[in-house]
Amino acid sequence: MRVISGLRKGHKLKVPKGMSVRPTEDRTKESLFNILGHIDEDSVVLDAFGGSGSIGIEFLSRGAKTCYFVDNSIESINIINENLEHTKFLSQSIVIKSDILSIVKKFGIKRLVFNYIYLDPPFRQNGLIEKLLEVINRENILANDGIIIIEHEKELDLEDNLSGFLKSDFRRYGSKSLSFYKRMD
Repeated sequence: MRVISGLRKGHKLKVPKGMSVRPTEDRTKESLFNILGHIDEDSVVLDAFGGSGSIGIEFLSRGAKTCYFVDNSIESINIINENLEHTKFLSQSIVIKSDILSIVKKFGIKRLVFNYIYLDPPFRQNGLIEKLLEVINRENILANDGIIIIEHEKELDLEDNLSGFLKSDFRRYGSKSLSFYKRMD
């Protein structure tokens, strides 16, 4: 695992041990950021189910202003903090050990708004993605021109219209897929 582009290109990243974390492969990451294009320097990012923090760190390396990393595993939180220290992005990061549904509600109360929300939930959790999108919409934490990116198992066919969001792109990479959602006009 490494940072593939930007300010910290080539920095190696640690990954939590065990099968519960599925790091996003470099080719998938590279394709994701090619699709997204330029990352605005004022962007605020939410890396939910952070694992190693690889995606959020990539956003920061490519110029994002701030990234919130959320995971409910203490091992993942420790690895995220180590990776942020190694890449010197601690000052641009907020690392939170929490259940994602609970913290999204708190973000809504604080009126936090994200330009990018990256969701990489555990695979085969029936209804979890739909519930997440419902809460994200209700708490209004996605910027009007923001993008939600969902990494999920390739067998999962997400609807084009989910909880007020419209699928704008979809890509398959081996056993995983990326689905991109924007607010409905």
